Amino acid sequence: MRHERNAVILQSGGCTAVMNRSLHGAADEALSSGAFAGVYGARYGVAGLASGDLVDLGGRSGRMWTRIARSPGAALGSTRRKVTDQDLSPIFCTLARHGISHLFMIGGNDSAENALLLAGDHRSRGLDLTVMSVPKTIDNDLACTDHSPGYGSAARFVALAVMGAGRDAEAMGIASPITVIEVMGRDTGWLAASSALAKREERDAPHVICIPETPVCEEAFLGRMEDACRRFGFAVAVVAENARGPDGVLGRQDEPRFVDDFGHPYYMGAGGYLAELTEGRLGVRVRYEKPGTIQRSMAALVSPTDAAEAERAGREAVRFALEGRSGEMVSLVRRPGAAYACEFSTAPLSRVAGRVQSMPTRYLNASLSMATPDFIEYVRPLAGRLPIFGRL
Repeated sequence: MRHERNAVILQSGGCTAVMNRSLHGAADEALSSGAFAGVYGARYGVAGLASGDLVDLGGRSGRMWTRIARSPGAALGSTRRKVTDQDLSPIFCTLARHGISHLFMIGGNDSAENALLLAGDHRSRGLDLTVMSVPKTIDNDLACTDHSPGYGSAARFVALAVMGAGRDAEAMGIASPITVIEVMGRDTGWLAASSALAKREERDAPHVICIPETPVCEEAFLGRMEDACRRFGFAVAVVAENARGPDGVLGRQDEPRFVDDFGHPYYMGAGGYLAELTEGRLGVRVRYEKPGTIQRSMAALVSPTDAAEAERAGREAVRFALEGRSGEMVSLVRRPGAAYACEFSTAPLSRVAGRVQSMPTRYLNASLSMATPDFIEYVRPLAGRLPIFGRL
């Protein structure tokens, strides 16, 4: 057994366009702190810990780290694996064998469950282990933080995609006047609502936003789409993948097509259902767009604010850990005032793990199926400046 103090970094859950910025921040801070004899990365998150698949993160050039930081995805590999009782012994054997005293997990609320379990179990095994979580999710549904690194860039992508799709539908007119865009958001509508950044005047897309927090009335949805099409010659709806009606996820099957290790069911998307419903009712061509993982991997549309905060979150996790914090997640705290600024603090993993932060009611006008000015003020600095389009 090795006795020097070492650190390990994991990436976990769905990737983001800035997840590797956090990896770079945490690795560089740990390597340059002088506090660790070695800094490792676990391949494919907790799976790598269980199998002992670690890589040494030291000795790599600054140019390589710059390239990694700017890359989407997860350079170490990610996983949605839930830690089981059977995993604990091999995981702690790996930690002991490599002399690891500090563990940094970059992930969302499911990953926080894994981090909390490891933080609470190490003492019973005679190990001294510090555990810190670095927030990450495009869904922006983590508790105890103003927002999550990864969200701003995905929000920017969605807003720009809706701006472009709106102008395309407007131009095509009678040939294909309606577009339904389905975006990610397993339990919340933060990402779908960000499409409202595309709307500078009433004519602009989107005309309807559907999110899981507010039940969708199908008749009202069709009425709004028909009204927009009549008034403007086109209509665009943005639908969260798990948008719900009174009876559950729209258009869902009796059985989900997939259930992950954390018990989250995945159905065929609500957007496709509403697109088919609209086409049948209005008798016009409806384009159904589902960008999928492009939303979280478009490196060309990374928000500068998001990139900077993601890297700093990784660095702050190391700094807080070296101050003696453990069993906590780095938290982003927005300062009050007209100019956007953010501070970094921590929150107990017990208040984050497995919890979902829904959109506050003040952020969506349910009667109009549209985001409110309060939400636009919240999301604009995270997504960054958008272009202004013109019309003849």
